[in-house]
Amino acid sequence: MLVDSHCHLDFPSLQADMDGVMARAADAGIGTMVTICTRVDDFPTILGIAEAYDHVYCSVGLHPHDADQEPDLSTAQLVDLAGHDKVVGIGETGLDFHYDQSPRELQATLFRRHIAAARETGLPLIVHSRAADDEMIAILRDEADKGAFPGVLHCFSSGPELARAALDLNFYISFSGIVTFKKADEVRAVAAETPLDRLLVETDAPYLAPVPHRGKDNEPAFVANTAAKLAEMRGMTAAEMAGQTTDNFFRLFTKAQRVT
Repeated sequence: MLVDSHCHLDFPSLQADMDGVMARAADAGIGTMVTICTRVDDFPTILGIAEAYDHVYCSVGLHPHDADQEPDLSTAQLVDLAGHDKVVGIGETGLDFHYDQSPRELQATLFRRHIAAARETGLPLIVHSRAADDEMIAILRDEADKGAFPGVLHCFSSGPELARAALDLNFYISFSGIVTFKKADEVRAVAAETPLDRLLVETDAPYLAPVPHRGKDNEPAFVANTAAKLAEMRGMTAAEMAGQTTDNFFRLFTKAQRVT
C-alpha cells in the first residue's frame, strides 16, 4: 500500500472525475490520501470529500498565498475545526516569498498561529516553504523553543540547510513528482540523504505530475511513480519503499487509521 500524503481533491480537475480518480488510485495501490485545506472558508467542502471515503482524510489550514484573504484566522478556530475525526493535520501553512501573494509579515503571523494549533492538538503541521529558507528555519527554531510540535515539510523543493534544520526538530520530509524531473538534482540529493524513517511521498495533485505523466493533471495514482523513483535512488524495491513511507505516514499522522 502507498499513501498520498498531500493532494487537493477539491480542485476542479479532480472533482470532475472523482470516481475515476479513486478507481485509478486503487488500481495503483494507493490505500490512503490526505486532501489538503488551503482556505478555511473552503473547509466544509474538503471535509465533505473526506467524509465520503473511508480512506480519505483532510487537514485544516490557510495557505500563505491566501493569508490576506483570512487575516483574522485564529489558533482557536483551527483547534476547534481540527477536532473532527477526519482532520489529521494542521495546514497547509508556511511562507512563500517566491510569489509574495500576501504580505510577508502576515504570512509569518498566521504561520505561527498554525504552529500553536499543532502544538495544542498534537496534530502534524503541514508546511509550505518556497524561497524563504532562512526565515523558515528561524521561525521553526523559535517556535520549537516554546514547545515541541510534529510536522512535515511538504513537496520539498528547498535547500539542504532547511532539510537539516527540520530533521533536527524531528520533522518529516515529503517528496513529490519533482524528484523525477530532469533538473531537480538538488532535491534528489536531499531525498538521498533524508533518513528512511523520515520520508513521505505525495502528489500535490493536481500539480507537479511526475515523469512519465508530465503535462497531465496530477492525481493520487501517480504517487506510485514518485515512490518508485525514490526506491531506485535508495537501492530499494518499490514494495520496500511503499512499506517504509506508509509506516512513516501513520507514525506522523496518528489520527489516520489504516484501511484493511
